[in-house]
Amino acid sequence: MSGHSKWAKIKRSKGSADASRGQLFTKLTKEIIFASRQGGPNPDGNFRLRLAIQKARDNNMPLDNIERAIKKGSGELGGAALVELTLEGYGPGGVAV
Repeated sequence: MSGHSKWAKIKRSKGSADASRGQLFTKLTKEIIFASRQGGPNPDGNFRLRLAIQKARDNNMPLDNIERAIKKGSGELGGAALVELTLEGYGPGGVAV
């Protein structure tokens, strides 16, 4: 019977909220990794990293995740190497994408 289990209602809304929050944190983590790899792990000398950290803090990303992303980008932690790419192409009708 629908509506009689409080946890069933919470689970539905919490699941979708956690999924969208996880996607956002993944995007912010990649941005921090690229910024720390490009300009160094010090936010005082790396404007792109400082902006990425500020954006992560504005979205309530835990400080532990931010520090781990900085370490991963600077090479202190192992892991898969991420490479930033820019792809260009032409769509139907010769439209540049």
